[in-house]
Amino acid sequence: MMGLRQIDMNSPEERAVIESIGRSITTAVDGINALAARFTADQALSRSLVDAVELIARRNGRVVVSGVGKSGHIGRKIAATMASTGTSAYFVHPTEASHGDLGMITSDDLLILLSWSGETVELGNMLAYAKRFNVPVVSVTSNSDSLLARNSTVAITLPKVQEACPHGLAPTTSAMLQLAVGDALAIALLERRGFSAQDFKTFHPGGKLGSQLLLVHELAHHGEAMPLLPLGSPMGDAVIQMSSKGFGVVGITDGAGKLVGVITDGDLRRHMSRDLLLETVDAVMSHNPRVIKGSVLASAAMEIMQAQKVTVLFLIDDLGLPAGILHIHDLLRAGVA
Repeated sequence: MMGLRQIDMNSPEERAVIESIGRSITTAVDGINALAARFTADQALSRSLVDAVELIARRNGRVVVSGVGKSGHIGRKIAATMASTGTSAYFVHPTEASHGDLGMITSDDLLILLSWSGETVELGNMLAYAKRFNVPVVSVTSNSDSLLARNSTVAITLPKVQEACPHGLAPTTSAMLQLAVGDALAIALLERRGFSAQDFKTFHPGGKLGSQLLLVHELAHHGEAMPLLPLGSPMGDAVIQMSSKGFGVVGITDGAGKLVGVITDGDLRRHMSRDLLLETVDAVMSHNPRVIKGSVLASAAMEIMQAQKVTVLFLIDDLGLPAGILHIHDLLRAGVA
C-alpha cells in the first residue's frame, strides 16, 4: 500500500519507537488487569459500583457527567454511551456550570464527577450545588480520602496505576480506567433495564449501525408483491410468477394458506424436461422452505443467507402463513453488509 514501508529494526530510532509503543500497550494492559483484580478482591470497589448502578437506576431525572481536562473528555464519552443505551445523560463542563449551567441540574438528577486526584478545584461549585439541592453524587477518583470522595453519595475508588507517559504526567492509563468504569456502569444499567436491540435502534437510526438494526419486515416486500401459488397449480403459472415478480422463486401454499414449499431457478434446472410445463408445482417444489420471522434483525438475515447460500427468504407469521419476501438485494440497498 502507498505510504507503507518495512520496519528497519536496525535503525535505533525505529527500535526506540517500537519499544515505546510496546511499553504503552503493556502499561495499558497492566492497568486494566489491576482494575479487574481490584474489582474481584476489593469488596469496597465492587460494592460502590453496584451501589452506583442502583442509585442511577432509581433516579427519575438525568445523569449529569462532569470533569476537567482528560477526565472531561472521558466524561463526555461516558455520557454519550449512557445516552445511547437507555440512560438519559449529558455532559456539563464545570466552568460552564459555574457560569449558569448549574441551572440545568435539578433535584431529580444525579451527578457523576470524574477527577483522578479527587481534588479538582473546578468541581467545587458543582459539589456545593449538589449538597444545597440534595443531588446525589457518584465520584470516580483514585483517592478515597480526597475532598470529592468524602463528599460523594457513592465514591468509586480506582487503583493507582502507572501512566504510559514516562514522566507520569500525561493521563493515559488513568483515563482508560475511568472510561472502563463508565462503560461498565452503562452496560450494567442497559442490562438491568432490559434494553433491547429494538430500543437500541431507536437511538441509532443512522449510518451503518442503523441499517444493521433494521428489522426484516421493514425491508421485505408484502402483499401482491409476493410470488405465491397454491398446491396443484400448473408449472406454467409458476414460471410466470417467478418471472413477473422478479425474485426468481415462487412460494407454494396449502389449503390453509401455509407456506409448504418453494420453487427456485435451481428446482427448474433439476426438473428440466419437455414435459416440465405439464407438471404441477407439487412435483417440482422443494419442501421445508427456508423462512424467517419479520421481527429478526436485518443483519441476522444477512448471516442466514450467507450461511445457507440463498438469496431469498420468505417471511412467515406465527401461524406459518407467508407475510413477506426478502431478497439479498434489499439488504444490500439498505447497507446491511
